[in-house]
Amino acid sequence: MLHRPIVHVCSVKVLGNKSFHVISYCSIRLLRELKKDYMDNPRIEFKKLQPDAQIPQYMTDLAAGMDIQARPEQPVELLPGQRRLVPTGLAVAIPPGFEVQVRPRSGLAIKHGISLLNSPGTIDADYRGEIGIILINHGEEIFVVNPGDRIAQLVVAPVCQAQLIKVADLSETDRGAGGFGHTGKSGEAS
Repeated sequence: MLHRPIVHVCSVKVLGNKSFHVISYCSIRLLRELKKDYMDNPRIEFKKLQPDAQIPQYMTDLAAGMDIQARPEQPVELLPGQRRLVPTGLAVAIPPGFEVQVRPRSGLAIKHGISLLNSPGTIDADYRGEIGIILINHGEEIFVVNPGDRIAQLVVAPVCQAQLIKVADLSETDRGAGGFGHTGKSGEAS
């Protein structure tokens, strides 16, 4: 959200030697606001690849995830234990510094045993192909996915790319190489 008074102050107070400081202060403040707006409310663009595809929606005011619908050409049957890539008819543009995580819907999981095979899945900011949802049936009955069914939720999340550095030795920690189950099963650490 941009505030006009900041821009107005910059344009009005350009006088002599003080203009540099005023403009710098305003520019830094404006950049901070732009960054906050960008981080708090990123713009995610969706392109319909099929005319009947629906743009994902947040189903409640405070929902973290937006529901995305299936758009197969015909109903898809998932046998128990079977996995399938289900099309959505949508492509997406995600701004740099963000990803869209693809997560299961809790209702499908508890009622039918339907989940996502790679959960959470990641849609990278540079991907422009069709969004496909990899569903798996962990249930005991055949599950049918119809066009228009809400099959997953999308969560927008910030990301960063790390500096990758090859070293001869790593710093020591109390944990060391302790892996799976190293802290034990009960309340006390082993």
